[in-house]
Amino acid sequence: MKKIALFPGSFDPLTMGHLSTIERGAQIFDEVIVGIFINTNKKSLFSTDEKVQLAKEALAHLSNVKVISQETELTVQTARRLGAKFLLRGIRNFNDYEYEKEIMTMNRHLAPDIETVFLMAETEYSHISSSLLKETMLFYGDVKKYLPKNVYKAIKKKREQDEA
Repeated sequence: MKKIALFPGSFDPLTMGHLSTIERGAQIFDEVIVGIFINTNKKSLFSTDEKVQLAKEALAHLSNVKVISQETELTVQTARRLGAKFLLRGIRNFNDYEYEKEIMTMNRHLAPDIETVFLMAETEYSHISSSLLKETMLFYGDVKKYLPKNVYKAIKKKREQDEA
């Protein structure tokens, strides 16, 4: 049986931390599906279509990874529909652990047949988040090393358009 993992997130923007988790997950699972989901608590920098395109470009080197968008289902419903028996999640710190543990517990209640797998963030990315990078870039801070090249270029272009 094929081991399929769903890695859900808003990915706004996709960071090098996300990329690292996906690359490592792609070594563990037969297939990793990156699910671009809506986070109703956050204001998005990119549209869903833009996030999907940027993720596909950044992940093109991984033959067992695909990118989908999903805006109307619970994560476990999407996982079941896709045949994923695993949810892949990255953890940067203790706060992430507590937050992810709550989500894992609810997902286990909703879908006891789907297992959550946590990967610890690489040390060099354990302090970054999409929100922190967006805030830093807003005030022209240098975040280039924390973003895939295509994502950095897209953010820079978007900022230039907003300034025009």
